[in-house]
Amino acid sequence: MPPFLLGLDTEPMEAKSVETLPAGGNWQFEPKWDGFRCLVFKAGKEVDLRAKSGKSLSRYFPEMIEAVRSAGVDTFVLDGELTVPLGDTLSFGALQARVHPAESRVQKLSLETPALLVLFDCLATAKTGSLMDAPLAERRPMLERVMAGFDGATRTRLSPLTHDLAEAQRWLDESHGALDGVVAKRTDIAYAPGVRAMLKVKHLRSADCVVGGFRYAKGVQEVGSLLLGLYNPDGKLDHVGFTSAISRMERPALTAKLEALRGEPGFTGDAPGGPSRWSTDRSSDWQPLRAELVVEVTYDQVTDGRFRHGTMLRRWRPDKAPRQCTREQLQQELRPGRLVEDVLRLGENT
Repeated sequence: MPPFLLGLDTEPMEAKSVETLPAGGNWQFEPKWDGFRCLVFKAGKEVDLRAKSGKSLSRYFPEMIEAVRSAGVDTFVLDGELTVPLGDTLSFGALQARVHPAESRVQKLSLETPALLVLFDCLATAKTGSLMDAPLAERRPMLERVMAGFDGATRTRLSPLTHDLAEAQRWLDESHGALDGVVAKRTDIAYAPGVRAMLKVKHLRSADCVVGGFRYAKGVQEVGSLLLGLYNPDGKLDHVGFTSAISRMERPALTAKLEALRGEPGFTGDAPGGPSRWSTDRSSDWQPLRAELVVEVTYDQVTDGRFRHGTMLRRWRPDKAPRQCTREQLQQELRPGRLVEDVLRLGENT
């Protein structure tokens, strides 16, 4: 086992979702990058990349291993976000595609869609030892010193920061979905592995969707989630995601309402339960509905034409005709704001 300064089971510090950025206090604001959280371990020529789950990402990103290996600083542990630039923005879909079981595919994608590692914290160096107990106000300058030892041609970037609340709010307002949000960090506290000691505000958008089906909750005959659809340009209803934000009090009456609408056509385009690496045993267990109900939901990101995460049910829209719910509402991988452009522009010659 290489003599890394911290254990490979070290957990990253996490963030709690809030609705607004905090004012006052010793806050530092940073972009929330749209990628995989990644702890970077280096000891001489030995390098390991660890996901938030604790699993190694090293075999999927050979170009990043070489980039970190070439750093002028021999030994460190850094915290950052693994992303994939595509054109002039970041693509989570292209990043997901990099996690592939076939070695030949891994090598091909490392050349076609190379990753970019955006770094924002330093947890240890050979000179300082562990910095976990040091405040962020000390860890960030050390990160900048470590990054100065990286060759300018590597696939790494230093994440921007601001202490100005108004500027952080502009990042959130003007990113147009290219950022996942903004993270607020206290500059006077230690690094807390696995603890939600930071705050995050995500960039949320809304869409009106047809309820094309539903799933029962596990073990009971009550609705567990609504399956959401949008009409594609061919007039077919595509499944684009789900919402399970249904209160316990609402479930009995809503279940009766949905069961009364049960029947074809359900989804006439892309349907739930298609084969994929992410399918579960329940993927094909759903009830089709006649396309009569419309619901407004909020979402954060879209990947490959679908809501990446579960959505939040905002309100029912009896005033909206189902045919008005089209894919044109979705904003996915939009043109980036100036902040993202500036970070990517640093790599134009890499």
